[in-house]
Amino acid sequence: MPDATPITDVSIGGDSIRLGQFLKFAGVLDSGGDVKEAIIDGFVTVNGEVDRRRGRQLQLGDVVAFEGRRVRVCA
Repeated sequence: MPDATPITDVSIGGDSIRLGQFLKFAGVLDSGGDVKEAIIDGFVTVNGEVDRRRGRQLQLGDVVAFEGRRVRVCA
């Protein structure tokens, strides 16, 4: 069953951004420490799959989810 949680589009002004940077930029998490912990603990998903790499390069259209909030990378 597809996730019915609404998706918020966040413009990054470019073609790619690292996962850790995006979580802070989009206002999902406030600090680098919180970002690191959430990613390492497996609480963050990218396109529906857990990704524990803070430096993962996100591309336009990728959907990142954390604690019931979903944000999509947009230009």
